[in-house]
Parts: sequence; C-alpha cells; structure tokens
Amino acid sequence: MTFPVLLPFFKWFLALHIMSFTAWMAGMFYLPRLYVYHCQASLGSAESERFKVMERRLLKQIINPAMISTFIFGLLLVFTPGAVNWNAAWWWVKIIALVGMFGFHGACSRWRRDFLNDANTRPEKFYRVANEVPTILFIIIVVAVVVKP
Repeated sequence: MTFPVLLPFFKWFLALHIMSFTAWMAGMFYLPRLYVYHCQASLGSAESERFKVMERRLLKQIINPAMISTFIFGLLLVFTPGAVNWNAAWWWVKIIALVGMFGFHGACSRWRRDFLNDANTRPEKFYRVANEVPTILFIIIVVAVVVKP
C-alpha cells in the first residue's frame, strides 16, 4: 500500500531519514564506549555518577529521538510509491540488520538501567566487544542500501 500524495516529499523524507539515521548511529557508536569507561569507575564515585548523567542524556536526548525519527521517515519512504522493491534481497537484508539494531538499542537501554542502579555485572571486555555491534550492523545497512547486492 502506497500513497501517491507522498511523492513530492520523497527527497525530503530521504534526507531526513539519512540525517536521523546518522544521529542514531553516532549515539549507538558512543554509548557502549561510555559503558567501557563506566566499568573503570568506582561504584558511587563522582566519576561513576557523571557517567550516569552522560549515558542518560545521550540515550534520552539524542539516541531515542533519532531512532524514532529514523523509523518515522523510513515508514514515510516505505509508503511512497516506487521507494521500495519488495522483491529485492537488499531490502530484506536491511530490514534484518535494522531489527538487530533495534534489539541492540534495547540492550543498551537495559545496560544503562543496570549502571544507574549500580547493578552492572558485566566486565569491561563485554562492552568493548558490544561496542563493535552497531558498527557491523551499520556497515551491513549502508552496503545493502547503496550497493544493493
């Protein structure tokens, strides 16, 4: 189901989708790195409390709004005639990677709550490895969209 009335706005939707996605990814690249640094801080220290504030602000003020706007502008693109070829493999690769990114976003939110409650049990190395997940998903998404393998 598409809506021809959206056609004149296609390029605007695409530009806003790309900008939103860029902001979302910037935050997703940085948040797990903050968790690495947070692991190095002593519980209850001023440094630990500062990381809690930084993590909350990054998630609530940048990452969440960027994810929501990425999703909204993505939906507008999907409903624009000719924007999606449902038979193309690249589209489904992108969707699968996107579902992975949503899942990782949710995991990052849970980890932030653990740090907030001084209940983190994961080692620094866990977050160092987790820090690579959004990069891998980002590469898959961009290659799928641009190269369309």
